[in-house]
Amino acid sequence: MIISTANRLDTVEEYYFSKKLREIRQLKAEGKPIINIGIGSPDLPPSKKTIAGLVNTSHKENVHGYQGYTGIPELRKAMSSWYERVYGVDLDADSEILPLMGSKEGIMHISMAFLNAGDSVLVPNPGYLTYSSVGKLMHANIISYDLQEKNNWEPDWEALERMDLTRVKIMWTNYPNMPTGADASDSLFGRLVSFAHKHKILIVNDNPYSLVLNNAPKSILQIEGAKEVAIELNSLSKSHNMAGWRVGMVLGASDYLQAILKVKSNMDSGMFLGLQKAAIEALGNSQKWHSLQNKEYALRKKKACEILDLLDCKYSSHQVGMFVWAKVPNQVQSVEKLIDELLYEANVFMTPGFIFGTAGARYVRISLCSSLEVLEEAKDRIQIFNNKTIPQFSNSFSR
Repeated sequence: MIISTANRLDTVEEYYFSKKLREIRQLKAEGKPIINIGIGSPDLPPSKKTIAGLVNTSHKENVHGYQGYTGIPELRKAMSSWYERVYGVDLDADSEILPLMGSKEGIMHISMAFLNAGDSVLVPNPGYLTYSSVGKLMHANIISYDLQEKNNWEPDWEALERMDLTRVKIMWTNYPNMPTGADASDSLFGRLVSFAHKHKILIVNDNPYSLVLNNAPKSILQIEGAKEVAIELNSLSKSHNMAGWRVGMVLGASDYLQAILKVKSNMDSGMFLGLQKAAIEALGNSQKWHSLQNKEYALRKKKACEILDLLDCKYSSHQVGMFVWAKVPNQVQSVEKLIDELLYEANVFMTPGFIFGTAGARYVRISLCSSLEVLEEAKDRIQIFNNKTIPQFSNSFSR
């Protein structure tokens, strides 16, 4: 390069999955039959009416131009109706809903809208990597708060109160939780809202998993007083099998959303009308459609747990969402080495928990975004791998 990179790049590294997927592609190019059960990219299709909404709109004339930054009114109304039906939350379609091109982009929009250099941000440990990386790009001070299994992966409130919170502006939360699968509760959301009021902190709850293997979807916006101190991200990526379509939303009080819109309107030129029409159809999916998705995910979860049983991992049966989070046995000396041995010797990739923070160091994660047949093949490979390595599991795992 003839110029140097921006200093902000010194604060972040390439996304773990970006590097690992490149490694997996190289192994496949070399003829290795790698099975990837680590990535949460839904393999099931959207509903037929969702696809029809895209196709039918795309064939029309005069639909391929720029669209408004806030989405068409029909899309915002569909999002409002969906939140009322699923979560019991009343949102004004004109002022309290802002469609996004995926909720991951929303993390950047929100951070740019509210964070100055030197501000502090509370991020969960373990938690989604992007909360920290975007904060660092904003030159914010990242303060991790630990989530522990013994507390059902909820914050340690006493530890939080002991922290210096004077410069904290945003607290990222993610319930139902990724990677741990811990579900939300009214009491948890209530404490978060009270905490935010007390310390004048904006809570941003990232909520893309609440419809997956979950009989009681919740939103932090259900809590009285939440709109004053909380906004919520949601997405059609996981719940409606539309990860590559990039349709998300941020919801909350209009003053917060107007600030976010100032950033968003300078970063994109509106969502393609066909995608908006498809999203409207998706948001109207029947309960039967969602039940069929969850029936399939339940079968996959059972198979994923069988894989984890082969590795003597411990996990909660109450997890929700599209992953299974499990603690490796004490005999495992190095989770990173275990993951690499499974990849290179069993041709199976699963996600190491340490990428989500120090609190995930002794955990692994399996995605439910592979068919039963693929999960069964992964199980067979790991069984063969175990048989070859018992009683000594390549110095990483022994029984």
